[in-house]
Amino acid sequence: MFNFSRSANSVAAFIFMSLLAACSDVNNADAQATVKPQASPAITLNVYKSPTCGCCSKWIDHIEQHGLQSTAHDTQQLSVLKGKYKIPHNARSCHTAVSKDGYVFEGHVPAKFILQFLENPPAGAIGLTVPAMPLGSPGMEVDDKFMPYQIILLSHNGQHQVYQMVNSYEEQF
Repeated sequence: MFNFSRSANSVAAFIFMSLLAACSDVNNADAQATVKPQASPAITLNVYKSPTCGCCSKWIDHIEQHGLQSTAHDTQQLSVLKGKYKIPHNARSCHTAVSKDGYVFEGHVPAKFILQFLENPPAGAIGLTVPAMPLGSPGMEVDDKFMPYQIILLSHNGQHQVYQMVNSYEEQF
C-alpha cells in the first residue's frame, strides 16, 4: 500500500536537500569568483620611432589592443639605436621596440608573435624583425590590401632565419 505522508516527507526532504546543495554551489561559485588569480605582469615595450611616423603610432595601437603596453620615444637617432641593438641594415624598418630583457622587435611585427617569442625566447636570439613595411601588416593597413611577408628571427651571432611566414591578413591575429 502506498503511504502518501511518508512519500511526501521523502519528496520534501529531497527538495530541501537539493535546494541546500544548489545554494551551497552558488555560494561556492560566488566565493570562487571573488578570488581572482594573480595577474601576470604586463609586458611593456619601449618603442623608438620618428616623431612624424604615422604607421608607427598605428602599430603601437595594434600591440596595445593585443595585450602589450608601450612607452613611445620619439628620436631622430634611430640609426644609432638600431646599431646599438645589432639590427642588420637589411633587417631594419621604421621603428624599434625593446623589451625589459633587451629583446628587439623591429618594424611591424604582429603582437601575437611578440608574445609567442617572449613566452619562450629561442636560444641565442636577439629578437624579431619584419624588414621594410609590408602592406597589410599591423600599422600598414591600406583598404583590404595585403602582401605576404616573413617575420625574421635575429640571432646574436648575426645569423637570421624565418621565424614565421604570414600569408594572410588573418594569420596576424
